[in-house]
Amino acid sequence: MSTATNPVRLGIIGLGNIGQQHIQHIQTAVTGGEITALCSRQPTSIAGLESVQHFSDYRQLIDSGLVDAVLIATPTMAHFEQANYALAKGLHVLIEKPIGLSCHEGEQLLKQHQSEQQVFALMLNQRTDPLFVAMKEQMDSGRIGAIQRTHWTMTNWFRPEVYFQVSDWRATWKGEGGGLLLNQCIHNLDIFQWICGLPVSVRSFCSFGKYHDIEVEDEATAYLRYRNGASGLFVGSTGEAPGINRFDIVGDLGTLSFDGDRLTLFTNSESTSGFCKSTRDMFGTPAVTREDITPDRQVNQHARVIQNFIDAIREQAPLIAPAEQGLHSLALANAMLLSSWENTEVDLPLNSAHYQKVLERHIAQSSLRKKANIDVSIDMNKSYR
Repeated sequence: MSTATNPVRLGIIGLGNIGQQHIQHIQTAVTGGEITALCSRQPTSIAGLESVQHFSDYRQLIDSGLVDAVLIATPTMAHFEQANYALAKGLHVLIEKPIGLSCHEGEQLLKQHQSEQQVFALMLNQRTDPLFVAMKEQMDSGRIGAIQRTHWTMTNWFRPEVYFQVSDWRATWKGEGGGLLLNQCIHNLDIFQWICGLPVSVRSFCSFGKYHDIEVEDEATAYLRYRNGASGLFVGSTGEAPGINRFDIVGDLGTLSFDGDRLTLFTNSESTSGFCKSTRDMFGTPAVTREDITPDRQVNQHARVIQNFIDAIREQAPLIAPAEQGLHSLALANAMLLSSWENTEVDLPLNSAHYQKVLERHIAQSSLRKKANIDVSIDMNKSYR
């Protein structure tokens, strides 16, 4: 087993596009870990890892004694089974997002998590984006006061038809448990609740296969209600080009506004609520100062999460994205789907057992698609927003 002086022996389960990118990060930008085993259905040649043992069954890798930890980068439908087995065997686990097809799966995994010494993390890499870190710091400091309204329009996740055609699992209930909300916007939903907190209810309107030949959602609009009475709006799409990425948080003392490029802090001279009650100026507003607080965003997000995972194993460093926090964004995504399916407002915390029953009905009518044999151009850097 790894110690603070020995490298963490890593097994990589899943050698698709994202798995291979994680391997590159470990080889070039991460310290304290070494890849000692690989797993995929078909043998895959990875530069620099020609001598590393390859397994076609994840259980053989986990049982091999060659690894202290696994990084799971397989299709979403496999996350629960593979992580469950690894946790039961006492290994440290880092899973690609989301933690499962549903909150119910995530909750079952957390029950399998054995102790604080067993590190269980999720690849919520946008938590390392300095811009979102800056927004969270401003909110945690109380700089803009109590939230009055939130609004995130995130429609620049455009995906062409070929993105779905070359995958058998993607954008199916059986393979992914959803589409836009479970795949692309899960990052935004995590950041949304990480900074603003979870709402107490969601009313959403999802469109299924509106822009693509798929069975799951590719557009969503959701209205959020917060415990203090504040309201929120979230809009997502994979069918718009050019898309929009705009995130505003309006507080009683000011506003944080991200326009997709710059982050601006607007600070009022006094609280809006106080000014409203005290002013005698019929058309007055509080004086406001404006400050560009955009940080340098040049950071390797995925490498930083992997490094943090290794540091947590070797040095007990606090996790950037503990697995249990992955339930929050998944609850939002699940609630938005449930609200659309049942045409009603859904309260949070989510009734995960009820959602699971509804999801399983959709899964029962779903099937994996036949992958199209198409030559495609793949630049993973273009996939991130």
